[in-house]
Amino acid sequence: MPDYRRNRVPGGTFFFTVNLLDRRSDLLVRRIDILRDAVRGVRARAPFRIDAWVVLPDRMYCLWTLPQGDADFPGRWRAIKIAFVKCLPAGEPRSPVMTSRGERGIWQRRYWEHTIRDERDFAAHMDYTHFNPVKHGLVEHPADWRRSSFRRCVDGGLYPDGWRVTSDEPQERTALRFKRYGAAGGPKDPTTMVEAECAALFRPTLANPV
Repeated sequence: MPDYRRNRVPGGTFFFTVNLLDRRSDLLVRRIDILRDAVRGVRARAPFRIDAWVVLPDRMYCLWTLPQGDADFPGRWRAIKIAFVKCLPAGEPRSPVMTSRGERGIWQRRYWEHTIRDERDFAAHMDYTHFNPVKHGLVEHPADWRRSSFRRCVDGGLYPDGWRVTSDEPQERTALRFKRYGAAGGPKDPTTMVEAECAALFRPTLANPV
C-alpha cells in the first residue's frame, strides 16, 4: 500500500478537500446543522482559524490556519468526522471490510491536503474554494451559494464589495481574483482563469486515512 505522508507545518495554512463516500449524496447540505455543531465542538477543544469554507452536497473545500506550534490537522479532521457520524442514524451501505472494522460508510477514508506556500498560493486556493459551487453547476455566482464563506470574505475586504451581488442582480462579471493580485490585462472568463491558475498551483497531496 502506498505510504502517504502529510506535510505537517506547525502554525501553517492548509487547503483541504474532504468527500463523502457516496458522491451522489446530499448529506452535507441536508444535515449541515450537524456538521456545524461538529466543527464548533472541535474548534472549542482544538482551535484553528477558518480562512475559507464551502460545503457542497457531497464534499467540502476549506482553508485552515493552525495556531503557532500546532500541526495536528489530522486529529481535528478525525474528530469532526467522528462527531458528524455519531449524530446520524446507522443504515448506510457498508462493505464487509467496513463492517468488520466497525466503520461507518459515510466518509471517504482519505482526504486531499495541500500546504499553502505563500500569499499568491493562498489567493489561488481562496478563489478555487469559493468558485466551486459555480464550477459544479449549483449556482451562477459564488454569492448565490449560502453554504460558503464567500460573503464573509467580501465583508472582510478580501474581495471587492461589488462581488457581494448575486446572479439575480445584473452586474458585469469579472474573474474572481484576490484583490491584491489583479491580473494584467482586461477581464477574463472566470472559469478559464480560475481553473488555469489552479492547474498550475493546486498540487494537493493525499493525506492518511482518518
